[in-house]
Amino acid sequence: MKRVILCRPQGPRNVGMILRVVENFGPCEIVLVKPERPALLVHPEFTQMSHGVEDALRELRVVETLQEALEDCTHVVGFTARGRDNVILEDWMKVKEDIAERAQLESERVALVFGNEAAGMDAQEAALCHRLIHIRTSKRHTSLNLAMAVGVVLQPLFSGEVRLPNESGGHPLTGAQREFLKAHLKHILAGQVAKSERVAADAERMIERVFSRAPMETRDASAWHQLMRALGSDSKPSDFGLELTAKDDD
Repeated sequence: MKRVILCRPQGPRNVGMILRVVENFGPCEIVLVKPERPALLVHPEFTQMSHGVEDALRELRVVETLQEALEDCTHVVGFTARGRDNVILEDWMKVKEDIAERAQLESERVALVFGNEAAGMDAQEAALCHRLIHIRTSKRHTSLNLAMAVGVVLQPLFSGEVRLPNESGGHPLTGAQREFLKAHLKHILAGQVAKSERVAADAERMIERVFSRAPMETRDASAWHQLMRALGSDSKPSDFGLELTAKDDD
């Protein structure tokens, strides 16, 4: 399953056009994170550009934070022209087949994250992505319209075929499961095992950097949680202000 996430969108025309693109190359969910114009979805230009896709509009969700939009996602792909925190900026032409294969798996929920039209993706949004990808353009004009970018990404991901069955073994972590794992590791390794404040701070940065982006399955997380329990932890998601759904507990 694919989910298009638009962070702080500004333009009603862009969002209306993206709704049509999603209908062309679905099935695909669409989530808006804190639109800059509260009335964006009733603006005349949005209505004009989304004409004929009213069913998609009924399924569109609006949330306050990117973290909320990613709660049940297993693989988070951010599209940006700027690299962050020494993360390799991948070329869309080279990775689109891998993303397409993931999106066809029933066990995966692939988030395709796009930044604001004017400023793109900010540092906090980029930090929540498992990988950052750049869409190459001509040197004559390097800026790509938001709706066009979404279309460029969704078209090669569309197969028109039934999604493949689950693979045997573990399932990819959801966003909520990943947040619990990071919190648990920080609580024990940085909070109890580290012998100094400097080492604790280094451990927290490492956990955030590595475990935010590493490909991980439920069986990997289970192994880490068991290690933390061997070190004396009995922590639960609720201890960190997290609430896992029944699906997350599978």
